[in-house]
Formats: sequence, C-alpha cells, structure tokens
Amino acid sequence: MSDGPFISDISSHIWDTRYRYRESGKTIDLNVEDTWRRVASALAGMERRDKAIWEQRFYQILESFRFLPGGRILAGAGTSHRVTLFNCFVMGEVEDSLDGIFEALKEGALTMQQGGGVGYDFSTLRPSGEPARGVGVTASGPVSFMRIWDSMCATILSTGARRGAMMATLRCDHPDIEIFIAAKRDPGALRHFNLSVLVTDDFMRAVREGADWPLVFPLSGDESIGEVVERTWSGSGKPRRCKVLRRVGARALWGKIMRATYDYAEPGVIFIDRVNRMNNLWYCEQISATNPCGEIPLPHYGACNLGAINLTQFVRRPFMVDGDLDLERISATVGTAVRLLDNVYDLSHFPLQKQAHTACASRRIGLGLTGLADALVMLGIRYGSPQSFALGEKVMEMICHSAYRASIDLAREKGAFPAFQADPYLAGEFIRSLPVDIVQGIRRHGLRNSHLTAIAPTGTISLLANNVSSGLEPIFDWEYTRRIRGADGGLSEVNLADYACRQFRLQYGEDASLPKAFVRADEIAPEAHIRMQAALQSHVDSAISKTINVPAEFDFDAFRSIYEMAYDMGLKGCTVFRPNPVTGQVLHANGGSVEKQCCSIEREAD
Repeated sequence: MSDGPFISDISSHIWDTRYRYRESGKTIDLNVEDTWRRVASALAGMERRDKAIWEQRFYQILESFRFLPGGRILAGAGTSHRVTLFNCFVMGEVEDSLDGIFEALKEGALTMQQGGGVGYDFSTLRPSGEPARGVGVTASGPVSFMRIWDSMCATILSTGARRGAMMATLRCDHPDIEIFIAAKRDPGALRHFNLSVLVTDDFMRAVREGADWPLVFPLSGDESIGEVVERTWSGSGKPRRCKVLRRVGARALWGKIMRATYDYAEPGVIFIDRVNRMNNLWYCEQISATNPCGEIPLPHYGACNLGAINLTQFVRRPFMVDGDLDLERISATVGTAVRLLDNVYDLSHFPLQKQAHTACASRRIGLGLTGLADALVMLGIRYGSPQSFALGEKVMEMICHSAYRASIDLAREKGAFPAFQADPYLAGEFIRSLPVDIVQGIRRHGLRNSHLTAIAPTGTISLLANNVSSGLEPIFDWEYTRRIRGADGGLSEVNLADYACRQFRLQYGEDASLPKAFVRADEIAPEAHIRMQAALQSHVDSAISKTINVPAEFDFDAFRSIYEMAYDMGLKGCTVFRPNPVTGQVLHANGGSVEKQCCSIEREAD
C-alpha cells in the first residue's frame, strides 16, 4: 500500500477542485494534511476546554480518510467563506398562494447560493384546474411551479455556486399525482430535481386489495362540498377534512409509478408513514420531505449534518484468511466523529434564521459508513451472501450503539438537545429497540443529538478517499469510466480503479487472479440489495440512500416486485435504476453497461 494519502490522480484532483482552500488567488491548503488540520482546528475551536486535545483527535480520525465528513464541512470549515457546512435542507411549507410560493422560492435560492441542497413537499399546492382562492382563476398545479424552481436552480448554478440538488415530493393521494409521475418523461424536464412519491400504508393496502383510491385536497372553506374524507395532510399533524376530487384504481396508480421509474428512473418511493412512525421526534415533528438523496427525512427547515466511517481503513490483514475488522477502533472513531459533527452546529452559518432554529433544536446528525463492499472483498466475503448481511448488520449496530453512547456522554457534558422530552422520546419505536443501558442513559442524562445515524451516498468523498466503494453500494466494476466535473465547470471522462482491486494488485501483482469475493454490482440479485439495506436499516434512525441496479432487459413484473419487497422488509424508501434512453449516465463499465446513482454528477450530495 502507498504511504501517501492519495494513490490515484483522480483523488488528488477531487481534493484540489472541491475541498482545497484558496483565498483571493492564494492557495492556503498546500496539501491534504493542511485541509484536515484546518477542519480539525475549526471544529475543535467550538470546545469549551481541551481544544488542543480535541483538535488532535479530530485530525487523527480525518487522517488517511478514516472518517469522511460531509463535503460542505471539508470545503468550508476554517475558511473565511460565509457558507453553510450543512449539505442539505428541507425547506418550509409551500403556502398555497402566489406570495407563499415565491417566498418559498426565494428561501430556496438563498439556501442554494450558500451551497445547500433543498427538499420540498409540493403537496400543499392545490391541483391543476381547481379554483385559486379569491382571484377568479384556476390553479396550474404543483408541477408547473416546480419548473420555476428548476429554472432558479439553473440560474443560481450559472453564478458559479456549487452544483445544486433538489428533492420534490408529492403525496400519493394528491390529485396531480399522475402529472407528477410523468413529469420527467421529457429528458429536458426538471433536471435539477429528484422526485419521490410519498406512499402511505393505506395506499399499499389498497394496492394489494385492488381497491379504489381517492385523490383529495384539503378544504379551505369556500369550495362546494361533495364527498369528504379525513387525511393527515402535509404541513399539519392533525387530520384535515379533504374533498374527494376523483377516484382511481390503486393498482393502476401503483402501476403508473412503477412504469415511470422503470422507463426513466423516477420517481422514487418514500414510505412516509413508516418514516413518521419511526421518527425519534414523532411527538413534535411531522415529516413529508427528505434531503435530495433521501437518507435524511426532515421537518420544515431541518438540516442534515453527515459523515461516514470508511470501513476499508479498519480492515486488519486484508486478503488474508485471518483478516478481520477492528471493531474497537471503529467504535472509538465513532465517538470522536459524533463530537466533531455536533460541533458543526456551533461553527456553521445558516442561510435562514428559521433553519438555525429548527436544526439547533434537534442537533440531529447522520453518521454512517462507506467502503462496505470493498471491506467485504478485503475480508474474503462475497457481497450478497448471508455472511455479508451479518457483518454489515454487526458493523452498523456497533456504529449506532457507539454513537448513542457518545451522544449521552455529550449530553452529560454539554446538555441535551433543546427539543428533548424524556418520556415521549423514550416511547419512540426506534429508541425502544436500543440496549437497556442506552435507554437508561438517555433517561438519566438526555441525548445531545435527536438522531445519530444515516447512510448517505458518498460519491465524491469516496473518490477523494481513493475511490472506495460508496456507502453500502456494491462495487460497480474493477475498472470503469466516470464523468467528472472540473474546476472550469466542464465535464470529462476519467478511468477509475476500485480501491480494493488496486490494493489486491499491489499486494499480489497485476497478473494475480481476483478472488471469488470480488463481485460486481450487476452480478448481485436485486433481492440481495434489499436484504443488505434491510439488515442495516434496523440500526439506522434516519434512512438509507441506495440504488438497486438492474439490466435494461429486466422483467417489469420483477422490477415492480422489488418495491413491494422493500415495503415488506421495513425499508423507508427505495430507488431502482434500469438503464434507459431518458436518464443520463455517470459510470461506464468495461462491458458497456451503465449505472446511475440516486444523484447524477449534477446533483451529488457531497
């Protein structure tokens, strides 16, 4: 193995173009160690005491890419740039009025200008064709206004701001749901958005029963009333009286969602009732949107604060029969990483005061992992095998429990997050699944952070860390081509080698045959992807961003069954990608197949 931090030109390029600090034409970070020291020093500066000790500990986990904080942290901490260190936000409710819509647009523009991606739930906008209140015209519907957001994003990007990312969600019972489903059939439409349908338990039940499904919208008091039902609508934690505008077959609507994602990769699906039922802050939040990649469901004006443990750096005796993971060292790294991410709240700017208030009330963080597939290969374990599921779950369980214990210790030292209320918090479904000592510790001391775990896509920071496999994704290929954006904004294609493969070649020579543990993403059955995600989800209090890749010739009924399996196995969301002529492509395998991650190169989370 190389002694230097970078073992490939692309990793050095990513650092130089995305994370290296320059000011007024002067290069401040002379090497990546300077970047690590800058970040460690800035975040340790938030400590009340022992700043030098914490700076050294933060540096040690950043060193050699053992811990990868979100890209905004790497790029912004310790600089003079007035930017947010939070990667993504969910914005406020889009009020169903022209003033409210353009106020929400302005807030999104200000957030994106500082480098934050944004998520919106457009379910609060009345459907197309319905009378607009008090102005004698008819509404044009949510999708028409989403096009304004898309143009805004493109305009913000043209100013040189960081590449933008947006998520749009719509309820499965909104009358414009079919328009939303078809919105990205045109290759040029809404290119700066990811789309997801908010799917309820009632809808899934109606799909399986073959029942009719009412499409509804809340009554405002001035409509003629026909059939009325109650729904807990977006923006309200209490049931509201909603007018039934029409009915469709639930199976037919589900089929349209599935056909759209089969044909052009969107929309994704968020099982929103499960998200809210499992939310640690169920007693004071209602969630109807996520950050752009879906791993952090958030309330209005919530923010995501992400980081990942790079498992490849904890493999002892790689490619040997007695190789293993240093779990104790992982646990220790998690404890320090929780503190580092918690300090981001005290260092970062926020584009809006509402975001600062909401984010600091919960201090939620999303600590996850990356390099899982490479670590499995280095341990001789084939991704998709029962052994791989067991090890993945074991590692994520350790990360989760270590993070909660660290947050209890921080609460004892610095105080619990402001929205903490012991009795309702401890009654939460996820919290009740934790070990007894953690539950007792929370009752005695509180918790510094309302949420602690999430698994994000780590496309760019995984490239920075010498191209380790991203998040919990399998290895795409040993060698492949990827589009990369340069400092001038232009795209170029670069050849990449997977980290584990490179390490094996260095250890055993270029001509050595790869062991059976080396397996490509397209060799793994979709069911195995789902089982891996489900194994880790039980120890993730937020959510997981994962893309299940299937070949172009994959059967439609089998494709549809993946989503139904995801629902049955307790996942909070699902994204399946099938190569198609509408969606752009990021990675090219040697054999010519393609993979699209849940975010394109235009909309990566890091």
